[in-house]
Amino acid sequence: MTTSNWNALGPLGVQALKNMDRSRQARGKMLDRAGYGPQETPHTALYEAPGLKLRRYGDTGTRPVLIVPAPIKRSYIWDLAPEVSVVRRWLERGWRVYLAEWVPVDGGDGADFGFDAYADGLLSACRRAMAADGAQEPPVIAGHSLGGILTAIHSALYPDEVRATILLEAPLHFEPASCCFNPLVRAVSDAKAIADAFGQVPGVFLNMMSAMAEPQAFQWERMTDRWLSMLDPDRQALANYMRVERWTHDEFPLPGRLFTDIVERLYRNDELMRGQLRVSGRTVGPGDLRAPLASVADPRSKVIPLDAVLPFHEAAGSDDKLLLHYRGDVGVNLQHVGVLVGRNAHATLWPAIFGWLDGIEDGAGAGHGPAQGALAIAK
Repeated sequence: MTTSNWNALGPLGVQALKNMDRSRQARGKMLDRAGYGPQETPHTALYEAPGLKLRRYGDTGTRPVLIVPAPIKRSYIWDLAPEVSVVRRWLERGWRVYLAEWVPVDGGDGADFGFDAYADGLLSACRRAMAADGAQEPPVIAGHSLGGILTAIHSALYPDEVRATILLEAPLHFEPASCCFNPLVRAVSDAKAIADAFGQVPGVFLNMMSAMAEPQAFQWERMTDRWLSMLDPDRQALANYMRVERWTHDEFPLPGRLFTDIVERLYRNDELMRGQLRVSGRTVGPGDLRAPLASVADPRSKVIPLDAVLPFHEAAGSDDKLLLHYRGDVGVNLQHVGVLVGRNAHATLWPAIFGWLDGIEDGAGAGHGPAQGALAIAK
């Protein structure tokens, strides 16, 4: 399928993509049976609502953190295996860990599930449930990719109710010259028409968009990483690669309203960066995000280029800022998720983030530098 006929998806085209979605899910289950499923940390469901399950890990820890995954694939990329589990890194540091597990919206087309629901209603419900669970102080909130977008919006809506904000390769400024998705956005005259054709947009459609927009990252780099992983003498890199491969097949449909909000209000109109994004009756921009802010960017990435991260980071209203550069890993399949599952990321990047957070708690601000191997720019 080419961009020229996305605006005229007929019933057969829609059904074909939905069938491809089911086929991908079946391949994912085959990888499960081959032993490449996630090795998740035990957790309980603290709160449930349409589209959401709030997970709690363990029953200790005092400082709360809310993890916000991207709402297009399963959340276990944050907890893939013990040695590369961000969830476990937080627990090891004595944090009280919660995760917003996005789940498919049952029935209908998700017409009410856009930014208002995800970035405000559901994340606000998470914070209320966390407080009722004993997490009385404001949480740190951390999001990756599209989850980082929701995190940034929520932090801008509630700057006094968030202790700190961590944005991991989150696209927040959409400059046509550097955004790899811009040609696809321009080829789609109205994202709502696509959303209406599907009801809920299948994950395979989003995968196709990504592969067409940046084939190097979503195809060639993945093949290269697989070959490099096979050279790992203890096979750990290959096992990690295959677990991520299984995760890439574990997507679920995106509500049509959220798809439209992302494409039209962000990718096409850049409303958040321009300070014109209206959510739940309020208009927000980067200046409204005033909690301490840590941003992680990959300077090599064409999927989330520095131009998509730096302008928002610099314009944010936070007095305490940390910018970290991720340098990549072998055995991560997609470098875009390497910040979550890469061995180098767990060895250098996350200790830098935790050191910065400790500095905030101690009142020392951004003076706590990163571990060796990560580049930091602190303000």
